[in-house]
Amino acid sequence: MGVSYIALQDVTIPLSRLLQSAYIGMMRAVCTVVGKDKPGIIAAVSGALAQRSVNILDISQTIMQGYFTMITLIDLTDVTISLEELHQELEALGKAVRVSVTLQHEDVFTAMHRV
Repeated sequence: MGVSYIALQDVTIPLSRLLQSAYIGMMRAVCTVVGKDKPGIIAAVSGALAQRSVNILDISQTIMQGYFTMITLIDLTDVTISLEELHQELEALGKAVRVSVTLQHEDVFTAMHRV
């Protein structure tokens, strides 16, 4: 029996590895937000995630010389829409709030940031 692979954003990952987190009951992703600082960014992003039953597991944010940066590790186990739909909603939210919002499955994020 061969190993199945899936390609996501130019990164090839064994399908078994991609499904591993779902297998143990949790599918996680990394959501990043970057843009000019202004009130309401965290509220907008966390509210949009909560509306879709996405749980924030870990969050780090800082302001660097007027630029807001945030990275969150999120649990998608109970998400009420597809990952692609969530990605599109967060992109639209980013445009409305005038920040860049990205969403990547945890395995894709890890593969892309391996040293």
